[in-house]
Amino acid sequence: MAFYLNCNTHFFFKFSLLFSLLSFSFSQSDVVEAPSPAADSCNGIFLSYAYSSGTKLKPTDPTHQPYRFESVLTVLNNGDEELKSWKVSVEFQNDEFLVSASNVVLADGTSLPANVGNGTVFAGFPMSDLKTAIETAGDLTQMQVQVKLLGTQFGVAAPDVPLPKNIQLANDGFICPKASMQGKNEMQVCCRKDPKFKANVTIDEEFLPRQSGDLTIMYDVTRTYDSNYWAQVTISNHNPLGRLDNWKLSFDWMRDEFIYTMKGAYPYVVDSSDCIFGTQGQHYRDLDFANVLNCERRPTIIDLPPTKANDTTLGLIPNCCRNGTILPPSMDPSKSSSVFQMQVFKMPPDLNRSELSPPQNWKINGSLNPDYKCGPPVRVSPSQFPDPSGLPSNTTAVASWQVVCNITHPKGASPKCCVSFSSYYNDSVVPCRTCACGCPSNTARTCSTTAPAVLLPPEALLFPFENRTAMAQAWADLKHRTVPNPMPCGDNCGVSINWHVLTDYSRGWSARITIFNWDETAFPDWFAAVQMDEATRGFQKMYSFNGSALELNGVNNTIIMQGLPGLNYIVGETDGANPKKDPRVPGKQQTVVSFTKKNTPGINVAAGDGFPSKVFFNGEECALPSVLPTNNSNREGSTTILTIFLAVFVFIMLHQ
Repeated sequence: MAFYLNCNTHFFFKFSLLFSLLSFSFSQSDVVEAPSPAADSCNGIFLSYAYSSGTKLKPTDPTHQPYRFESVLTVLNNGDEELKSWKVSVEFQNDEFLVSASNVVLADGTSLPANVGNGTVFAGFPMSDLKTAIETAGDLTQMQVQVKLLGTQFGVAAPDVPLPKNIQLANDGFICPKASMQGKNEMQVCCRKDPKFKANVTIDEEFLPRQSGDLTIMYDVTRTYDSNYWAQVTISNHNPLGRLDNWKLSFDWMRDEFIYTMKGAYPYVVDSSDCIFGTQGQHYRDLDFANVLNCERRPTIIDLPPTKANDTTLGLIPNCCRNGTILPPSMDPSKSSSVFQMQVFKMPPDLNRSELSPPQNWKINGSLNPDYKCGPPVRVSPSQFPDPSGLPSNTTAVASWQVVCNITHPKGASPKCCVSFSSYYNDSVVPCRTCACGCPSNTARTCSTTAPAVLLPPEALLFPFENRTAMAQAWADLKHRTVPNPMPCGDNCGVSINWHVLTDYSRGWSARITIFNWDETAFPDWFAAVQMDEATRGFQKMYSFNGSALELNGVNNTIIMQGLPGLNYIVGETDGANPKKDPRVPGKQQTVVSFTKKNTPGINVAAGDGFPSKVFFNGEECALPSVLPTNNSNREGSTTILTIFLAVFVFIMLHQ
């Protein structure tokens, strides 16, 4: 009897365990749940955000207590048109840190986990388009997406619920009222088409139109096979003042893809170990992974040097191999793009030549260049390329996606270059601002990060900051000025530009521009630009640079400049003649620019019209001084610049 009971108990336990496992598996599957009853009254795009659960996390902190949260974001197309490349804005407000999110990527290209406390925009992936009930007979698996969110929020404890401020559709052409509450745990909104919105695409078109941006990246699949495909990546610069130097491009593979070979570019890290010890190695047992270039989930791609342009293995790709330099089209259209190709291997269940999925979360940056924020890849009409045989026909890509990137200014980010001002009517230079390009975190014992920069004699601009202290103190003594203690920190910029008002007479005026490179990296094909609201119309000529007026956004207030042919190269900082005692010498280039007053009546050069309101170097906006040179300088006696220079030089020699 005992044996019979034990057997039944054992059988019941196994049956219960099996049932529990089946129930768990079913709950974890991607079953599309029925929408809220409120969706029935929405004839547009229905959105809901429902808080599911949360628990208190360690460590205990009464002022900033972390809590786990789980929520579900639902997007349902109840309209009469397909919603292409859907995007939803969620205005998080509790310092949320998002750990995972199903069926989406972050539209700004950030990889998870990520801080989304200031709100974020989700973009659908892999299901980026939502069909209508009309064309699917009400199939929710094609009309609706549910996004399961898991993360950490701070400060909102039960019974309060950590909901966002608002949710709304981020696609163009829709109007969304403020979301309304449904009970305590859910907010909902119905977004409808804006009748005033004029789209440049018709309903019948299969793909969205290509968008404009500061920089675009095309991902074109040119050849496809069951297990792999070839993709061509084209990076195009459209900003007249933007550029990239030594560009680095990164993205996320979402379906375990890996890069087998490349032409025109190369991985920053060549490593196949993730494949060998991962599922790729188990599936491709006969593949020689010694020839695989990269198996990272997030690879970083770099450009090749010009010497590889005609390499039969790595090169022979038009517009490749430029050392990562992409110039603005206003400077040289033929050098405003960069192209490379890569062979991508896929993994099950995508082993079909028509199963193509682009990488997500694109990011691109360079050295001393603007910051870019990239959106998600959007399916567009297939690109066309000139026939490689030279015939007067075009070859069409199998599939094409476009990534649009725009220049952004992250909060708290420091510039990478700075500007100093000087003039003929004041013998002191207004130097770059203190910590213009950032400062070390621990400077309490060495310099002040808050003290304003000290006025300098003109010749001090030729010396590195660490060699200017004695000059600045001697100049302050000569001018009967006090200096702060401790002295202000330096500007810490790799590039500085001095704008010097040289002359001012009845019919015109002139300025001298000097560019200093304090970094060891040289700048080939450099360019700079200045914006002058009052003076640009009077621009005449640059004498040692190529200069021209440039109209931006319909406003003619910008002057762009670059070196003359064969001289468009700024060397890096080098050692002095005697490195043990002589300061390092910056790379520099200089020109004089002349202006006429014929086209700018009423211009007041000394009052500020002779100084730029913005300065750019290689696309990066530089930090400007907070004050301008005054025209009532106290010139003590008949002291000349040469006498001062000699006095300072003797002072330095005596104190070494």
